[in-house]
Amino acid sequence: MSKRIFVDNNVWGNLFAKDDNDRKCWSDLVYKIAEPVLRNMSTGKLSENMQLELSPTWDGRNKRVSYMEAFGRLMDGIAPWLSLPDDDTEESKQRKQLRDWALKSYAHAVNSDSPDHLLWRNESQPLVDAAYIASSFLRAPEQFWEPLDSLTKRQYITEFQQLRRIDPPYNNWLLFSATVETFLLSINAQYDMYRIHSAIRKIEEWYVGDGWYSDGECFAFDYYNSYVIQPMYVQVLNVLASKKRLSDKMSGLALKRMQRYGMILERMISPEGSFPVFGRSMTYRLGVFQPLSLMAWKEQLPEELPEGQVRAALTAVMKRMFSVDGIFNETGFLQLGFAGHQSGLADWYTNNGSLYLTSEVFLPLGLPAAHSFWTSPAQDWTAKRAWSGAEFPKDHAINN
Repeated sequence: MSKRIFVDNNVWGNLFAKDDNDRKCWSDLVYKIAEPVLRNMSTGKLSENMQLELSPTWDGRNKRVSYMEAFGRLMDGIAPWLSLPDDDTEESKQRKQLRDWALKSYAHAVNSDSPDHLLWRNESQPLVDAAYIASSFLRAPEQFWEPLDSLTKRQYITEFQQLRRIDPPYNNWLLFSATVETFLLSINAQYDMYRIHSAIRKIEEWYVGDGWYSDGECFAFDYYNSYVIQPMYVQVLNVLASKKRLSDKMSGLALKRMQRYGMILERMISPEGSFPVFGRSMTYRLGVFQPLSLMAWKEQLPEELPEGQVRAALTAVMKRMFSVDGIFNETGFLQLGFAGHQSGLADWYTNNGSLYLTSEVFLPLGLPAAHSFWTSPAQDWTAKRAWSGAEFPKDHAINN
């Protein structure tokens, strides 16, 4: 078994005390999050060694969904970072180790003889996290899909296609079906265009204005625009546009809405690096900022949000949250909670595998260290400027 590169839980607070290198803070933190999952799963021991923590109001579903949630959500967030070419830096050593483990883990996930064969064919939850696995392939096809052997690829295609047994409810789940089918389209496998179009039609119907979508017919004030709706919708539309199945105009409109939503998210970050806690699934922690991170990685931030400003704001939140004791258990896996260990915050569908959606904030690590996102001078974010008495831009809504 490979030796861990970074394991000392006791120095974590000291590491965050170093303010001179944002990228190192990000990369060391994501390595700490990812290492226990991928190290164990690469040898088929995730289900043996990951201590599960279920919500106090757990609904009784098969608890093995936890492993699929941990792997799929983690890989969707870190796939861009692990796609960078190797070099002689310590960060590259971390990436290479995780990449090697990840490729082995992808194989275990669909190998019916492996103890870590994921729960593909039971209940409905697998549709959710199969979509995150499919999204990780879409985000890094050359690094994680193409290197798989032909048998493993066939197994994934079979598992993705059999998920059509699940009739998704009319909410953000439609995008899980669409993402899986869109991945199949991207690799020229048999796909179901109706499931893709159904999701697109409903998401368009649910646009409520000023960058926000409703999650179903009734609007709920939560962060599901961040966790699922905005990123997966834009991803599906972009793939369809690249395949000439959709006009660029529609994907461009969805991006404009996500840019507006990202501006709202940035303004929610307080001068101290906190942000409002409202709605369900707050245990997903930094997954709240997936749209901001996605646009930074894709170089699509609105002109109102300079890269140095976004980086500084996200780093402040990262340090504020992950400096609190109790986020990790004694073996390094995430625990239920928001800032610390707060099991009572978990929803009835939440387990500690669910929490790896926090990895979505690390998408900008897919940009090389020399990119302007990392080299631009740090700038105060909107709330910090506002509350210090400095000039700051007025806010305004957008038209559809």
